[in-house]
Amino acid sequence: MKTIEINAKKRTSLGKKATKALRKENNVPCVIYGQKQDNVHFYAHRNEFKNLVYTPNSYLVDLNIDGEKYIAKMQSIDFHPVTDEITHIDFYRIDLKKEFKIEVPIATTGFAKGIQAGGVLGVARRKVLVKALAENLPDELTLDITDLGIGDAIRINDLKELYPNLEFLDPQSIVVSINMTRLAKSLAGEAGEEGEEEDEATEE
Repeated sequence: MKTIEINAKKRTSLGKKATKALRKENNVPCVIYGQKQDNVHFYAHRNEFKNLVYTPNSYLVDLNIDGEKYIAKMQSIDFHPVTDEITHIDFYRIDLKKEFKIEVPIATTGFAKGIQAGGVLGVARRKVLVKALAENLPDELTLDITDLGIGDAIRINDLKELYPNLEFLDPQSIVVSINMTRLAKSLAGEAGEEGEEEDEATEE
């Protein structure tokens, strides 16, 4: 999986007043926790987080906090309700020797038979939650949709053979499907009604 580096500084004081002062200078207060180690409170300029937050990708994060380095994942993020600016981020410390949960993006390849027949691609999941060692995590999960017809779908459970080193959670959920368009449904309904009218006329 891709990694991204964040350069940050330790917080010397906590509390509402200190937090407000940090945000006034366009800094984002953060905390890293996990692996039964002490929490570390830190901050970084909001520009440090743009490539981590505003992207469809998932990353492991190389945190450099005043020279101390940590491997982490973004656990949760808070935004201002009006300005939509980042107000706080929680990071979870990663032990590279242990499995952990993280979301991996979905990518599709191929031109589905169902789309050629007039269907549309429905994407139910843009990311899938998995559990794995860091070394086994791909940048994305690639799904070949070429053989999917209208009404067909790929479920999370179908990915196990493609990615045997990953444990997929919520395995019955649909990831992508080929759906009939509203126009096609409408035309099919009209055709059905016309057929019924013809049958009635024949009977009369």
